[in-house]
Amino acid sequence: QLQLVESGGGLVQPGGSLRLSCAASGFNLNYYAIAWFRQAPGKERERISCISSGDGTTYYENSVKGRFTISSDTAKRTVTLQMNSLKAEDTAVYYCAAHYYGSAYEPCYAYAYEYWGQGAQVSVSS
Repeated sequence: QLQLVESGGGLVQPGGSLRLSCAASGFNLNYYAIAWFRQAPGKERERISCISSGDGTTYYENSVKGRFTISSDTAKRTVTLQMNSLKAEDTAVYYCAAHYYGSAYEPCYAYAYEYWGQGAQVSVSS
């Protein structure tokens, strides 16, 4: 059974850092793209970053570019989102999601993601 589990959320002051992890079970990361989404209260869910595990190609939304870094460890079946210089507007529930692209490779931001984790709360406040 394919499962994604996020960990590492919490409360941090503005300017601080957090690291989110997404652990995959029931599948390896080969031929999968993994994305991080977030949803703030009263707002739509937005994709903020993604990575294609096959070649390591990454993508970032402008709102997090230069502050967040996504990485993949296929041996550990884990994708990490390092978040630095956090702002109050980064407060949201963060979700990781997976898409199996197989031989149909596209940029990771082009996919619809079908497998989802349960989410991790990130709160940025003084």
